[in-house]
Amino acid sequence: MRTQGIKPRIREILSKELPEELVKLLPKRWVRIGDVLLLPLRPELEPYKHRIAEVYAEVLGVKTVLRKGHIHGETRKPDYELLYGSDTVTVHVENGIKYKLDVAKIMFSPANVKERVRMAKVAKPDELVVDMFAGIGHLSLPIAVYGKAKVIAIEKDPYTFKFLVENIHLNKVEDRMSAYNMDNRDFPGENIADRILMGYVVRTHEFIPKALSIAKDGAIIHYHNTVPEKLMPREPFETFKRITKEYGYDVEKLNELKIKRYAPGVWHVVLDLRVFKS
Repeated sequence: MRTQGIKPRIREILSKELPEELVKLLPKRWVRIGDVLLLPLRPELEPYKHRIAEVYAEVLGVKTVLRKGHIHGETRKPDYELLYGSDTVTVHVENGIKYKLDVAKIMFSPANVKERVRMAKVAKPDELVVDMFAGIGHLSLPIAVYGKAKVIAIEKDPYTFKFLVENIHLNKVEDRMSAYNMDNRDFPGENIADRILMGYVVRTHEFIPKALSIAKDGAIIHYHNTVPEKLMPREPFETFKRITKEYGYDVEKLNELKIKRYAPGVWHVVLDLRVFKS
């Protein structure tokens, strides 16, 4: 949840402790995941960062405050600075689904909520869905909980996988959702999936051949990637189409949605694609 406007109580407390010019720089926007707060802080506030975090925590009722950092690495690890508290593991409830995670070590974007809600409506109970980049179950838990579909969730990172397994139990979908701790390129299943989730960005195109091997003829692939605005709407569809053609497949674009701005001039988008053997 992202909130705008400094709470009067926060301003009241900190205006007695900070110079007036710094009070004006206090963050008006923040992200709350469960009872952990992600707080952006200007460099000018550095000497007061721990006290600021403490006040925000007390007023907003959270146990831990992290300073927002960057995302890095193949498994998209967040880089956050701990400002207040110690426990970064929390349970975030969204659309009736419980997501347990370590906010300091696992990426979770509340800005992607519309896509998670959408996933709750796309699948049918008779489908087999393969989530190639499951994370903690960001996209596949809504499918298992509300779509009642069978789900195979694949997650490479062992620490993230631990929370994926916990979330399957927390949401009581053990009967229809199974988890595999492996690189999806090593997954042995072929020609099994009615629907495939590719909830990854930047290098998603490298995994298209594996997705095609998992897909049944006529399967739907929800393909995420980042794309410069100047290349839209031609990309990322043209890249997907070119690669599928190389592997003997045709593709039909059913839908294209913007998820959020990824960087200046760059969008995170998702394409709903149906693939057919040529």
